[in-house]
Amino acid sequence: MYDLIIIGGGPAGTSAAVYAARKQLKTLFLTTEWGGQSAVSSEIQNWIGTPAIMGADLADALKKHVEAYKGEFLEVISPAEASKLATFDDHVEVTTKDGTVHSGKTAIVATGAQRRKLNVPGAAEHDNKGLTYCASCDGPLFGGMDVAVIGGGNAAFESALQLLAYCKSVTLLNRTDTFRADEISVAAAKSHPNMRIILNAEPTEVLGGPPAGGFVSGIKYKDTKSGEVHELPVAGIFVEIGLIPNSGWVGDTLEKNQVGQIKVDPRTLRSSHPRVWAAGDITDGIYHQNNIAAGDAVKALEDVYMFLRKSKSEA
Repeated sequence: MYDLIIIGGGPAGTSAAVYAARKQLKTLFLTTEWGGQSAVSSEIQNWIGTPAIMGADLADALKKHVEAYKGEFLEVISPAEASKLATFDDHVEVTTKDGTVHSGKTAIVATGAQRRKLNVPGAAEHDNKGLTYCASCDGPLFGGMDVAVIGGGNAAFESALQLLAYCKSVTLLNRTDTFRADEISVAAAKSHPNMRIILNAEPTEVLGGPPAGGFVSGIKYKDTKSGEVHELPVAGIFVEIGLIPNSGWVGDTLEKNQVGQIKVDPRTLRSSHPRVWAAGDITDGIYHQNNIAAGDAVKALEDVYMFLRKSKSEA
């Protein structure tokens, strides 16, 4: 019986693991891969303490930090994919794909999310070659350039507002004639002189290739009203069409919102079950970034520690 089982190898899960080991909690750490979504980023410039780092290097650094604490209080199993979560009054059980059942007094779920991909010709070929899914991570690389943002929700407008700080121009393509974003964010973007919004614009192809040195040179989109196809020359494309939380394996054990994110108490990160916490992109938190995920995981771990201490004193 472990004190704690941590599931997930991104910034959230690894942060929780380091803190758990330092507090000498008997911890099991399970992950399929290291680094989370940022593992594939060409360069990350907002990981605090590091001016710039490759996604693969960040993943490796997180792995090394966790493995430095392997031993009496921390067991690491990787690769290990969680397939089921079962909760009880006095413990939780995490089953992995190989059928092994691991028991713990508590658990932190940090399996993150995956970006909803832009599924048009040329998108896959230009992934991380001008087409990106993280304005916070990659935006500064496009300083002084013309870029496009795909999407119409808060994430899309927040990305556009970030990009307007350093890009020459930002064009937002929205599939319909209405936005899912709040009116304040929309108004803030519209008021900027370098912002352009195109409604009823359905992306049809990402342009680039050898003439552009293998990088993005533009995007084609169809006017859903007229059927006309237009070409927009840009050096970067930022896709913000939603996140898909990796929460399917949890089933109905924990309460989720309509998109599958685990609902948590923002003060403690505790889920609907008193022995399970969640942190990072899998939660229903308002903001999702590497640094936020790491901080929330530490907050969750501190609450786990206090819960276990209290339980021990009451035993």
